[in-house]
Order: sequence, then structure tokens, then C-alpha cells
Amino acid sequence: MYAEERQQAIATLIGQRGRVSVAELADQYKVTTETVRRDLAVLDRLGLIRRVHGGAVGSGALTTIELGTVERDSTRAAEKDRIAELAQRYLPESGGSVLFDAGTTTARVAAAMPTDLDLVAVTNSLPIATRLTGFAGLRVHLLGGRVRGVTQAAVGAETLRLLGELRVDVAFLGTNALTVRHGLSTPDPEEAAVKRAMIAAADRVVVVADARKIGREDFVRFGDPADIDVLVTDTDIPATAHADLVAEGIEVVLA
Repeated sequence: MYAEERQQAIATLIGQRGRVSVAELADQYKVTTETVRRDLAVLDRLGLIRRVHGGAVGSGALTTIELGTVERDSTRAAEKDRIAELAQRYLPESGGSVLFDAGTTTARVAAAMPTDLDLVAVTNSLPIATRLTGFAGLRVHLLGGRVRGVTQAAVGAETLRLLGELRVDVAFLGTNALTVRHGLSTPDPEEAAVKRAMIAAADRVVVVADARKIGREDFVRFGDPADIDVLVTDTDIPATAHADLVAEGIEVVLA
């Protein structure tokens, strides 16, 4: 079980029972008490539970977990690095335009780009925009809007208006979940709306997502399998899911 999955299970359990001890959680999930305390610290920072002496209690009727960029960036980092490296082959030619969705994997794709590329780069991500401004050949455009603290991404009506006026060669998108049945999905409706607009603005859509996201479904769908031209993921993708996505006409590339 990955850390995010365990944390979601812990939050659900606390919501059901009201109060759970560190020792109980360590025994149930077969991890050390130190690991449980780190999990509880993450959940407490997100406002999903309240830490108390010896354990944790529920903080309200919250049902979904959306981890912040710090927590997500450390999850499956090696796989994300390989995905970012392989995704470089889908960058547009010199003089083209590229759109980066907010996310830890898309941020790695942006960071791995050659620094001398002559491209227009557009993003709704504050960290990605900051990183790309150091690339001499890029003309960087940061989309405006309300910034969500948990993802450091611009969302809302202004972001959607700007995206509606754009046409880019390639969009690199992240996702929280992907299945053939439910398509691309994410926990937040505003983030979903922005991702949907990015798909509409791009001639080619390249989804970059580690295999843990494949086979999962999240709250809000923002795209169909038919919207995806290329999926760059890692070799841990389940064989059945791989076959199903290929059958939908998606180019699936394993890093």
C-alpha cells in the first residue's frame, strides 16, 4: 500500500470510528508508529483529522483527500522522473507552443526540458512558471485566476476565459485517476474545469501519470479516453488496464 492510499484509508477509518490510536493504526497497516505519526501529521495539515495525544480524532464530514504538492512530490518520485524524461519526445518543434497543467509530474516534464528550446510555454502553475522563467529560449505565459493553495494552480473564470482564447501544439496534463469507464478525473471541480479547457485548447494531449493513478476513479471527470493522444506512465500499470487503454486508441508509453 502506498503512503497516499494508507493515508486515505486512515482518514476514512477515523471518520467511521471517531477516534483511533497510533498503536491501533500501526498494527492494522503493518507499519511503524513513526510512519503512522507522519501520516497523521499530513492529514492534520490538510484539515482532515485532528491529532490528539496517542492518536487522532475526526475533524468533520470530509470524504475526499487531495494531498498538497509537497506530499505528492515525494510519492513515486523515481517513476515520475522516468516519465518526465520519456515525455520529452512529445515536445513541439522549435517555434511551437506547449501548455503545462499544474502537478508534480508535469512540473518534472517542464524541468527536464532543454534550456535552449525556442517555444511559447503556457501554464496555470506558479511553481512551473517560476522554473521556466530561467529558460533562455522560452516565452513564458502564466494564466491568471484564483490560486488554490493545495495545488498552487490558477483556477476559476479568468483562467477559463484565457484558455478559451488559446490554441497550443501540445498540452501536458496530469490526472488523479484514469479508467476507460470514467475517463480522466480529479477531486476538485474547478481544477477539472481548467483541465477540460486545456484539452480543448490543444492540438495534441499528452497525459503524464504514474501507474498508481491508472484504474482509479475520482470525484469529477474532466476528459474521455478519446481526448488522450498519448499516455506516458510507468511499467507498474496493470496489464488489463494497459490493454484497455490501447484498445481505446491511446498511445501508451511505458517509462
